[in-house]
Amino acid sequence: MQLVCLDLEGVLVPEIWIAFAEKTGLEELKRTTRDEPCYDKLMRYRLDILDRHGLTLGEIQDVIGTLEPLEGAFEFVNWLNAQGRLVILSDTFEEFAGPLMTKLGHPTLFCHKLEVEPSGRIARHKLRLENHKQKAVEAFRMLNFEVVAAGDSYNDLTMLRSANKGVLFRAPQNVIEENSDLPVANTYEELKVHIEEAISTKR
Repeated sequence: MQLVCLDLEGVLVPEIWIAFAEKTGLEELKRTTRDEPCYDKLMRYRLDILDRHGLTLGEIQDVIGTLEPLEGAFEFVNWLNAQGRLVILSDTFEEFAGPLMTKLGHPTLFCHKLEVEPSGRIARHKLRLENHKQKAVEAFRMLNFEVVAAGDSYNDLTMLRSANKGVLFRAPQNVIEENSDLPVANTYEELKVHIEEAISTKR
């Protein structure tokens, strides 16, 4: 039995923090997991910036509401669902993801939560589980699933390497060069080929 696990931001939807950075003009918020391998450190950095500028969850959600899935992402998700099983493993937050999941047809999403004060200030981020992408893939494999995983950033690497087949999708050149043993796809059609190859070898 096959299962496809995908990252969310950069794979199916735009990078939320980059969109918010462009809206606010805060260039420092453009730092993502493509730049910083430690997600916990990155989030503490982001929340410090929000505090310094008095920015709230509601303001971020307003920007998220304007975002659309990447071109072809909705069709790709539909194709995957028709093949069998899709799980999105993301380091985003439930408070961010709702509108985007609606636009993708409500695929299954595992992510984190935020602790938010009545004022809308984000007090802290609450990780569902450390290294949750890797641990989810490992658990799926223990349940006898053949897992194909795709992601674009440093925080996806343990997920990709824990899968039966891991693919870098639209990853930056630094991540590709540092992980030259992993196959690369730059379009949904190329990623489909990798998924179909993995499925066909197990039939």
